[in-house]
Amino acid sequence: MSAGEALVRLEGVTCAYGAGPVLAGADLEIGPRDFTGIVGPSGSGKTTLLRAVLGTVTPVAGTVWRRPGLRVGYVPQVETVNWSFPVTVAEAVLMSRTTGRRLPWPSAAERAEVASVLDRLGIGGLGGRHIRELSGGQQQRVFLARALLRRPQLLLLDEPTSGVDVRARHDILRLLTELNAGGLAVLLTTHDLNGMAAHLPHLVSLNTSVTGRGTPRQVLTPEVLERTYGAPMEVLEHGGMRVVVDPAVLVTPTGARAPISATSSGRDGR
Repeated sequence: MSAGEALVRLEGVTCAYGAGPVLAGADLEIGPRDFTGIVGPSGSGKTTLLRAVLGTVTPVAGTVWRRPGLRVGYVPQVETVNWSFPVTVAEAVLMSRTTGRRLPWPSAAERAEVASVLDRLGIGGLGGRHIRELSGGQQQRVFLARALLRRPQLLLLDEPTSGVDVRARHDILRLLTELNAGGLAVLLTTHDLNGMAAHLPHLVSLNTSVTGRGTPRQVLTPEVLERTYGAPMEVLEHGGMRVVVDPAVLVTPTGARAPISATSSGRDGR
């Protein structure tokens, strides 16, 4: 990808909060239509990488280049949000418009735009509800609406399926796929190797430094996963998709514990 095509480029980026680096020598390039997932264990630097892309963390080494005028939307982990804050869904979404407004109250055009975004995300009837009354999936959509109201070219999401059920996870993945198909670049972190990462077109594995990159078939292999998570992990083939298994034992219907062998683990490089 040429410099003119990239939205963001990280070269040799190292970030540290204390004595040791949280992120070390990371290279990453995001193009206008990319859909990339960052996978890795807790404390591996995933959130720090997002913050380096966003510009809220300054690297101690390396460079972060962003396309001039790039509009970025950010969706934080829902666990970091104070859901008792006294605002409705529509008010929470409008808070993303904190600059460039001359009046303290929303205009009719802004209210209409918020209603349109909420409808697009399937929560159009929840605009007047308090944010603490929402399910985990609905809360995630509120912050996705906040990000989309900024009309971003790049959308960053930190663990967007954390704390949601299987149906909500499927709905969030479908929404992000639709947004990406419409031209929005997406970069997200996830710990969910099977429910989320296996369905993404491109993955980067991270454990302080980048340990692998490519399609799920190239990244979800025993070799890359052991480098990333520091322990052996088995990978099975099910329905044409990779399934990561940990620990490497299976409890049979009779209750016996049997070893699992990877039937198509990726050791052949496919």
